[in-house]
Amino acid sequence: MTQAGKIASPTEAAPAHAPADHPRLPPARVGVVIANLGTPDATDYWSMRRYLDEFLSDRRVIDYPRWKWQPILQGIILTRRPFSSGANYRKIWNTEADESPLLTITREQTAALAARLAERYGDRIVVDFAMRYGNPSTASVIERMQKAGCERIVFFPLYPQYSATTTATANDEAFRALMRLRWQPAFRTVPAYHDHPLYITALAESVAEAYAGLAERPEVLVTSYHGMPERYLAEGDPYHCHCQKTTRLLRERLGAEFGEIVVSFQSRFGREEWLKPYTVEEVARLAQAGRRRIAVMAPVFAADCVETLEEIREEIRHAFLAAGGEQFTYIPCLNARPAHVEMMAAILERELSGWL
Repeated sequence: MTQAGKIASPTEAAPAHAPADHPRLPPARVGVVIANLGTPDATDYWSMRRYLDEFLSDRRVIDYPRWKWQPILQGIILTRRPFSSGANYRKIWNTEADESPLLTITREQTAALAARLAERYGDRIVVDFAMRYGNPSTASVIERMQKAGCERIVFFPLYPQYSATTTATANDEAFRALMRLRWQPAFRTVPAYHDHPLYITALAESVAEAYAGLAERPEVLVTSYHGMPERYLAEGDPYHCHCQKTTRLLRERLGAEFGEIVVSFQSRFGREEWLKPYTVEEVARLAQAGRRRIAVMAPVFAADCVETLEEIREEIRHAFLAAGGEQFTYIPCLNARPAHVEMMAAILERELSGWL
């Protein structure tokens, strides 16, 4: 078991049949890295600027030519956006731990997953987490694992629905880290799991639990996914299809008694046309159409973050109420729920096949 930055090192020994003066090495183990998007280190201007610069300079996220995009990013966006983004993060910041909720939750997920896998594999497995942007960096975690004796690593991007802007860029960063290692471990990446039965079951259970605590059930459940430019879909990204399938399977799993279930997309950025309908407009439309009670969940996020805790619970909630809605319910992400951890463990046990 482990926590980020503190990978335990068992007793080192010389390899079997090696000369007496052979360097001592840690025993061979298998590493698991769960990877999420990232988080700023703090909410001040320069911390936010470093984080946003790394994120928005990623060609997987913004694919405009560098000569065109970087002057706009460095000269306009990064002089203003760190202030507004920092203000949004301050609304949700975990002041006790002095970190973002995403970091807190990812640490909880890691600890729960490590305990679950240790039940089956003992100390033969090391579990840690990394961020695509910010800290702990993917490169630092992979390097620590390699030094701790992990000759094989399973890399698990926590993005249920595949997109080049999430899953692919997380994998890219891991491969770049491997390129810098003299002694590379064997490496596997976990595919998207948008239709995994345990994932759908965990989502359905979270909805049922949320509804059970309400005096009146919502008339509509909005499944809100992070948006992306429509152009990316036309260029072959399967993300939109994965989102639609997740909601279709959730609708089938819940049944008609849970009412209407719709798909929408949030967090639009820039002037391009993005996937529609936009969540902030869709909830207003529902209110104007006479729906007084709705619930919103974000199946795309494995952990609550600024897009859910601030954008959905503040901006999107306000849009619904301002348009005449009366009851707005936010259903939290799966976070470190036991069903979510069990799903991750089941996926990893499949991917670890033949290694342990």
